[in-house]
Amino acid sequence: MDFYQHPPEYQLLQEKLIQLKKQYPFIRLFSIGKSVLGRKLSAVGIGNLKTANLLVGAFHGQEWLTASVLIRFIEDCCSVIAAKQQISGMNLEQQFAQKGVIVIPMLNPDGVEIALKGPICAKHLQKKVKQIQQQSNATWQANARGVDLNHNFDANFALCKQDEQHAGIFGPSPRQYGGEYPHSEPETKALVHLCQTFSIQAAFAFHSQGEEIYYQYGEHTPKSSCYIASLLAAYCGYTITKPTGTASHGGFKDWFIDKLHRPGFTLEIGKGVNPLPITDLPFIYQTLRETMMIAAII
Repeated sequence: MDFYQHPPEYQLLQEKLIQLKKQYPFIRLFSIGKSVLGRKLSAVGIGNLKTANLLVGAFHGQEWLTASVLIRFIEDCCSVIAAKQQISGMNLEQQFAQKGVIVIPMLNPDGVEIALKGPICAKHLQKKVKQIQQQSNATWQANARGVDLNHNFDANFALCKQDEQHAGIFGPSPRQYGGEYPHSEPETKALVHLCQTFSIQAAFAFHSQGEEIYYQYGEHTPKSSCYIASLLAAYCGYTITKPTGTASHGGFKDWFIDKLHRPGFTLEIGKGVNPLPITDLPFIYQTLRETMMIAAII
């Protein structure tokens, strides 16, 4: 079965990563932790991980296409390195020997499984997920506890909660509920720990949709971030803008900039209504290929 012709269910994703590790032994396959329901939060590392950039996808259940894009990117990088080829004049093997890349294709495997197959995938939390869904007709973006991971980071969390409440969100929800306190969720904790442990130099969060790039957050936005965002946009044609409303605080990119004072970015891939169909993958990946290469080595 061709992985890229089907939505990236958790088991298919794990099998694909194992296959890539067998095919390309130079990659490092490891887990940064586990989800609420005990699913591995898998990461792939290439090159020098003592200094590395980070690409993360599938924060949200309905945005599972970001995981497929990142797996495609990993496989592309590996095939180029194995064939001793270059991309746009870049020798990836040499580049990654200086600064490596870590890719987490799916930060929210529980949410993706729920989005794809329904509450039956929520194991012992199946009843809770059903109850949350009965309270809202919104599509599922959260983790298995009804917490939106991209609202759960320690970046003006109090303002994030205010925005949620203005939107009528006061508890676990299919989307936009940030939890009781920052980093309350194991998925969020695992990502924060990774960034601190590996001294991540720049972080790129992949969401859908809108064909937009965000790079600003408060007074600690690095001066280099505007240039990097402009470079990324020049390659893919995406629009540089700012998030609004409930997306203004509490996100991973926000935390990374605010607490680590390093460049952080959000890329909203594709256009349409989430979940974007798997048939959009070839066009989206081709549009983003060189942009992602730049992100990995900048």
